[in-house]
Amino acid sequence: MVALKWSQLVVSLSGGILDEEALLPAPQNISILSTNMKHFLTWSPVTVPGETVRYSVEFQGEYERDYANEIWIPISECSLIIVTQCNVTEDISATVPYNLRVRANLGSRGSKWSTLKVLFNRITTFLTPPVMEVSADGYHLLVKLEDLGPAFQFHIFYWRKGQERHVGPSGPPISSVVHLDTIEAGAEYCVKAQTYVEAINRSSNFSQTQCVHGSIWMTTALVSFVGFVVGVLALPFLAWKMSQIFQYSCCPVVVLPDTLVISLSSLLFLGSLTQNHLFKPLPMDMGGQHRAPALEMLACFAFLSGALS
Repeated sequence: MVALKWSQLVVSLSGGILDEEALLPAPQNISILSTNMKHFLTWSPVTVPGETVRYSVEFQGEYERDYANEIWIPISECSLIIVTQCNVTEDISATVPYNLRVRANLGSRGSKWSTLKVLFNRITTFLTPPVMEVSADGYHLLVKLEDLGPAFQFHIFYWRKGQERHVGPSGPPISSVVHLDTIEAGAEYCVKAQTYVEAINRSSNFSQTQCVHGSIWMTTALVSFVGFVVGVLALPFLAWKMSQIFQYSCCPVVVLPDTLVISLSSLLFLGSLTQNHLFKPLPMDMGGQHRAPALEMLACFAFLSGALS
C-alpha cells in the first residue's frame, strides 16, 4: 500500500511538471495605441528558440460584459497571427469601454490570456492637427487638407491682420481643396485648423499658423489688360481723327459763302444775257466809231449785283 501511494504521488508530480512545461509564457506589456480613431492592440513577443509563435486576440464590449454572460468574441483578422499587433478599429465601433486580451500559441501548446489592465474607450483617441497647405491663387485664399476619412471634419480659422474670422466645421469636402475667401492683392492672410470628430465630440489642437500674401501680379495684369482693351478700342477713332487733321492741314476744302454761290438757272440767265447784250455789235457814231452802250452796261452790272447779293 505504501509503494502504491508513492507511485501515485510520483505520477501526479510528473504530470504537474509536464502541464507547466506545456504552457507557453503569456504575452506581456499589453497596451492599445489609438490615434485619429485608429486603434491597435500591441504586446511584447513570446520567444521560443527555433519556433514561430502565433497569437490570437479577442475583445469584449459593454454588451458582452453586462448582458451576454461576459463572453469574449474572437477577432478573425487576428487569429493565429505572427505579428505582435492587431488592428481592432473595426471591432471598437461604439463609444463604450472595451476589454481586449491576447494569448500565444505554438502547435498544441498555448499560453494564458493576457488582458488589458484598463478598459479602453475610443473617446480617449489622440487627435492630431490636420496637415494643411495654404496658398493664394489670384484673389482666392485656398487651403488643402489631408484626407483623414469620412468621420473627420475641420474647424478652420483665418484672418487678415487682426480681423479674425471662423469657418467650420467644414467637411468632409468633395475635393481636398477648400476655398475660404476672396482676398485683396498684397494683403497678408493667416490660416490655422483643427481636427473634429463628431462621433466622440472632440477636437484636436490647432495646427501651426500658415500665412500667405495676396498676389500683386494679378492687379498689374488686370490693369495691363484693361489698358490693352482701351487701346484696341480707341485705335480706330484715333486713326480717323489723325486722317481728318492731316486732310485739313495739307488739303483744306474751301467753302464759298452763300453770297458767291450761283444756281444753275442764274448761270443760264446770265449766259443768255451776256450773249444778247455784251457781245452784240456796238453801234457806230457819226464819225464811224463804235460807241459803248452805257445804258445796257449799267443795267447788266446792276442785275449781276442783285443776283450776287
